[in-house]
Amino acid sequence: MRFPFASIALALLAVASPAAAAPLPVPQTVEIPSGTAVLRAQLFKPEGNGPFPVVIALHGCGGLSGHSEPVQVRYRDWAEELLKDGKAVLFPDSYGSRELGPQCHVKERRITARRERVADVLAARQWLMQQAWAAQDRITLLGWANGASAVLWAVRPQLLLHHAEPDFRSAVAFYPDCRLSSGLGWSARVPTLVLIGAKDDVSSPSACRQMVEGAHGRSALTRIVVYPTAYHDFDRANLPVQAIGPNPDAADPEKGHVGTDAEARADSQKRVAEWLAR
Repeated sequence: MRFPFASIALALLAVASPAAAAPLPVPQTVEIPSGTAVLRAQLFKPEGNGPFPVVIALHGCGGLSGHSEPVQVRYRDWAEELLKDGKAVLFPDSYGSRELGPQCHVKERRITARRERVADVLAARQWLMQQAWAAQDRITLLGWANGASAVLWAVRPQLLLHHAEPDFRSAVAFYPDCRLSSGLGWSARVPTLVLIGAKDDVSSPSACRQMVEGAHGRSALTRIVVYPTAYHDFDRANLPVQAIGPNPDAADPEKGHVGTDAEARADSQKRVAEWLAR
């Protein structure tokens, strides 16, 4: 029997297309009451009714959205990893909700990690406590750079949420700026993991190490992993290591180096999955 070439091509396409055309997860925009304002967020949620563990994920100073999508690829990649583990991921948009763009080069920021961004964390958590699909005892925090600094402020014992039990399950901070927290004698009330590159010249790995070591004996479990060859943004995919130029993009840090470290990226994915499974 002879088969027309077009029929064979269509048959091959039908076999090959499911994997190649696997749809990317599409986030849902949600509005979260926050005092007299509204905090917009992007929600990635598994299929079904839950209840699902939830990760509140905090973007860096470059903001949450990309040029043509509500969530930058770097954050969507993490959402996909977490969805595979059956977790919902909620990204509060701290800047877009206030009609602001990237804040990396703003000298006097109106939105700070220790105040407004922590307020966003608390508003997101309060909203999640009212969602039937969210497992209230398995809400965790995950942040990058400025968002990671907000995570460090949000888990301090001084912010103990007497009115909102149970507390966060755990927290993960990717390359936060630890200098202020270290100087204030930081500690955590929930298990907290800090991940940073030894060559990070945007944040300060030495300050983060000092912060974590100083918290021993008066804190919940804290761990730090310093990757020997990694720079800032080491967990981003397909970003060659590069110095930030004299006219950096508004979403880039002011100075230093950024770029992927494949080994650190893979290890961090494994460590985050294990830490959130605790």
